[in-house]
Amino acid sequence: MKLISDEQLKPLLEAALFVAESPLSLKDIKESLLINYKVSSKRIKLAVEQLQQDYQNRGVELVKVARGYRFQTAQTHSEDLAGLFKERTPRYSRALLETLALIAYKQPITRGEIEDVRGVAVSSYIIKTLLERNWVKIVGQKEVPGRPALYATTGEFLDYFSLASLAQLPELMPLPELSLTES
Repeated sequence: MKLISDEQLKPLLEAALFVAESPLSLKDIKESLLINYKVSSKRIKLAVEQLQQDYQNRGVELVKVARGYRFQTAQTHSEDLAGLFKERTPRYSRALLETLALIAYKQPITRGEIEDVRGVAVSSYIIKTLLERNWVKIVGQKEVPGRPALYATTGEFLDYFSLASLAQLPELMPLPELSLTES
C-alpha cells in the first residue's frame, strides 16, 4: 500500500468527482479510486468536506445526493445555462408526474392503489417510462390475490432531483375537505 498526502488526496478526489459518470460514495472512493493507497475513511470524508467548502459561492458545487457526491452547476445559474444545451429537457405529462409523486410519497405502492388515489387508470406507458428512467423499481409483490407489484423510488430518482433522501421531499399541501352538501 502506498501512502498519499493530503496535498495529493484532495486534487485526486476532485478529478475523480469531475469525471465520474454517476455520484461517488465514500465507500466507492475508498474501494476503487484509493484501493492502492493507505488512507482512512475519516481522511477521505475530511477531504471531500474541504472540497465542498472550496466550491461554495462558485459556478459549480459539490453536493451530496442519495448515491454519493457529485459536482453540479449551482442552482442560481440553471436558467442562464439552459440555452447552452441543444437537447431539450423532456416534458412529462401531468399523469406521469402525479404517478411519480404518489410512488415517492406513498411507497411501496401498487398500481391499483395509485389508480384509487388518482381516480383514473395508470397507463402502462407511464409505468414503463418510470422504470426505463430508473426512477422507480419493483420492490416486491403485495400479499393479496393477484400479487400486484409494489413500486418504490430509486437512488437515481433522488439523484436526478438532487435529494439526499426522501426526507428532503417537500411537505404535501393539505387538500381542503370537500363536503357533499356544498354547492
